[in-house]
Amino acid sequence: MTEEATVAEALPPVRHWPALDLAGTDFDPVLSDLMAEGPVTRVRLPNGEGWAWLVTRYDDVRRVTNDPRFSREAVLGKRQVTRLAPHFIPDRGAVGFLDPPDHTRLRRSVAAAFTAKGVERLRKQARVMLDELIDALLRDGPPADLTAAVLGPFPIAVICELMGVPAGDRHSMHAWTQLILSAAHGKEASERAKREMAAYFSDLIGLRENSTGEDVASLLGTAMGRGEITLDQAVGLAVLLQIGGEAVTSNSGQMFHLLLTRPELVERLRAEPGIRPRAIDELLRYIPHRNAVGLSRIALADVRIGGVRIRAGDPVYVSYLAANRDPDVFPDPDTIDFARSPNPHVAFGFGPHYCPGGMLARLEEELLMDALLDRVPGLRLAVAPDRVPFRKGALIRGPEALPVTW
Repeated sequence: MTEEATVAEALPPVRHWPALDLAGTDFDPVLSDLMAEGPVTRVRLPNGEGWAWLVTRYDDVRRVTNDPRFSREAVLGKRQVTRLAPHFIPDRGAVGFLDPPDHTRLRRSVAAAFTAKGVERLRKQARVMLDELIDALLRDGPPADLTAAVLGPFPIAVICELMGVPAGDRHSMHAWTQLILSAAHGKEASERAKREMAAYFSDLIGLRENSTGEDVASLLGTAMGRGEITLDQAVGLAVLLQIGGEAVTSNSGQMFHLLLTRPELVERLRAEPGIRPRAIDELLRYIPHRNAVGLSRIALADVRIGGVRIRAGDPVYVSYLAANRDPDVFPDPDTIDFARSPNPHVAFGFGPHYCPGGMLARLEEELLMDALLDRVPGLRLAVAPDRVPFRKGALIRGPEALPVTW
């Protein structure tokens, strides 16, 4: 028997991974089964064609995401790779589907906005915007939808401030983002929203070609003016950053839904405010941020991962959610432990495609936790935990509304 035949017989079965609409912080039961089956399995997602490898073990996830033999750019030559979304969010040339060194060069153009200094530049303005939202929440009185009153508008305001989007255009940005991130409205609506957002950023960046501003649109305009990036690349990066900025709404929604169903956690965070930054990291590790998996890669060579030979040309996904529950790295991974140390979670990814907004997201979560726990001391759910409606057909998980009282 040839080696090829032996390998073919040893392939794990292809598991269908449906787009489940899960509530709260329930961990995807299909992903749990896949993790139990082995460190490298095969899956078929609701859209696209064929199957892809799924890598779930922490060390393997970090290896794949940091190995140039697994290419994002090569996916564009295989547009029908099995995937969760009915549409591709990034377009050709966008940073999401670039490999180094092009990927590195494009991200460098906006790096200043996402450094510790760049993020700290926003802290004071972000706190002012959040205080105004909390003031209105308290003034209007209970009951209230925390998502509509605070958790939605705050991240939108912050990411628009960072991007250089005028306050008057925040509503349009939010509407486009919701359509792009939803599978429920269909491929045509998502693609149209992406085109409209891209056209908006094309105009905005073009107007700032010689700007000295520190916002992302200005930085992109300046880089374009120097010939370092093209307009298409600048727009593609702007769209991804804008969309990613609203993920804080879903993350914080899950975070507060969890905390408000576990009063003992809230009381500890109120009593020991010094542990809040560490608690946020633990919650970021624990919370299942998305449905299924994100963007795939293509193996450029035969590579052995987790005892399995992945062949050149095979599509590969990694699961950061699974990596964050790896018991070899996170003892008792299904328990929330605010004292967990070290906590090297990969909630913001790993490798060259690590989320550039990680520090900004942490800043927003810290401000939200401080403001809501300290200024609304009696905050609690206004309905039973299982009555909180969670988004359906969404790529990013989170509550559609979070009814609260105090």
